[in-house]
Amino acid sequence: MENIKDKEIEKAIIVATDLGARPYSMHTSLEELEDLTVAAGAEVRGVVSQSLEKFNPKYLIGTGKVKEIRDMLVNLDIDLVIFNDELSGIQVRNLEKNFNDGRDFFDKKVKVLDRTNLILDIFAQRASTYEGKLQVELAQLEYQLPRLLGIDGWSRTGGGIGTRGPGEQIIETDRRRLLREIDSIKAKLKKLEKTRDVMRSNRTKSKISTVSLVGYTNAGKSTILNRIKERDSKEVFVKDMLFATLDPNSRRAKLPNGMDFIISDTVGFVSKLPTKLIEAFKSTLEEIKYSDLILHVIDASSEDIEIQYKITTDILKDLGIKGKKIITVFNKMDKVDGKQFPINPEYAQNRIYISAKKDENLDELLYAIEESLSDKFYEVELLIGYDRSDVLSDILNNHKYKDLSYVEDGTKIRVVLRDDEYERYKEYVINHV
Repeated sequence: MENIKDKEIEKAIIVATDLGARPYSMHTSLEELEDLTVAAGAEVRGVVSQSLEKFNPKYLIGTGKVKEIRDMLVNLDIDLVIFNDELSGIQVRNLEKNFNDGRDFFDKKVKVLDRTNLILDIFAQRASTYEGKLQVELAQLEYQLPRLLGIDGWSRTGGGIGTRGPGEQIIETDRRRLLREIDSIKAKLKKLEKTRDVMRSNRTKSKISTVSLVGYTNAGKSTILNRIKERDSKEVFVKDMLFATLDPNSRRAKLPNGMDFIISDTVGFVSKLPTKLIEAFKSTLEEIKYSDLILHVIDASSEDIEIQYKITTDILKDLGIKGKKIITVFNKMDKVDGKQFPINPEYAQNRIYISAKKDENLDELLYAIEESLSDKFYEVELLIGYDRSDVLSDILNNHKYKDLSYVEDGTKIRVVLRDDEYERYKEYVINHV
């Protein structure tokens, strides 16, 4: 991974357009694009926006705006021009040719990126596992494949944003070699998917309930995971930036009733998340399908709660995830001051307000998880004879009990059991609580 601290920070102009029929306002689009640019390691020095009836097939934006950007390049010492909308290879070539015409005396060329390329670059920086790196590489290669003829080779051979990760400099590879690389990566990912299937099967056999955290990027999912995990497990990397979590993380934790469960963090979503990226990460994201409960985490301090909620639910639908129990978790309540929340009927009945950073209402969240998973447990009273001290010892060592008393026929104990444990101890059950 390239360390952006070891090189000069690139300077960028960001460009957003408005066709008048989008859920996001121009202001929101530019704000999110700026966050993405900063997350990639660049500095935003200029902002350009334009309302359009339709896109210009040559440049996407109008020729007047192209000239406006061109005039800004020298004064602002710009390295990158980043568009919020997806560009074709031809449009990238045309824009770079226009922006760099007559700049031969400069040491650097201006690069043109679109939102997809920018997000792929961020993912290339964040991926830390072998599988994560393969998934990003696949998305990069498939993104660049239809653009091979549109982008000049010199524009992608200097390093920096838009050239990072295993997919850099693919312009110099021939199409057949590129396709072979894609096939090779897919084969490697298929093997890893089989390994994950085995792990999932083992979890299913263990009967441990699973919970998945989903939501918009930077909503605080990793902080929630760290707060409710077991204290002796490894903490997940947490930082206040977009896509801080890319590789999925799973931890074992305990519910108030003493039962174990697995809680998993997943990559955060964002508006216009590249289709190729979703496809590349589909095998990882499909883990959500097999969870018993989904925690949909929302940044309560965001001005775009409804839009971010819809984007997340739409992506889940695209992944074929439906009919799951969902708790909507409004996080970052410490940043909210007298805010009125929209009462969306989709999450009005099963929601909770917390601040993971301040450790506020985490107990209530755990009780809500416990309630949602209650059909996976049996709370029972057992009577264990004095001649079965081995059974009593096993229960005391592995379960959190509520009541224990000694009677004439043996030891009475009240515990919560999973399905498989209930089958093991059902001969001792004298009462269902």
